[in-house]
Amino acid sequence: MPERSPAQRFEDLIAWQKARELTRRVYEVTGTGNFAKDFGLRDQVRRSSVSIMANIAEGFERARQSEFHQFLSIAKSSCAELRSHLYVAYDANHINANTFTGLMGQAQEVALVLGGLRSAVHRRRTNQP
Repeated sequence: MPERSPAQRFEDLIAWQKARELTRRVYEVTGTGNFAKDFGLRDQVRRSSVSIMANIAEGFERARQSEFHQFLSIAKSSCAELRSHLYVAYDANHINANTFTGLMGQAQEVALVLGGLRSAVHRRRTNQP
């Protein structure tokens, strides 16, 4: 299997692309019905989702493996925060079971991809002189 060429821009990262898709869906869901009227929860859900994307981008642009690793950890934590908020939204009947399952699945996928990327960055970081 050929080795992938390194990403040149944060937009090239699969983790960022998946986080963007998740954020688009979060904005779509939180902009309708009772969810749109629950300003506090709506804004928390949106902020945690946006934070995932932003931390991936910011860490990548720092151009240091140690800082990228740190920002990926923050992004993964924001993903956990989002998942926790989704439980609140579901329990408050702002989203139905299908929407909850779909968003949770996307968030879990983003977390897995972030975990893999973070591990790869860690390996590169520890193998450098």
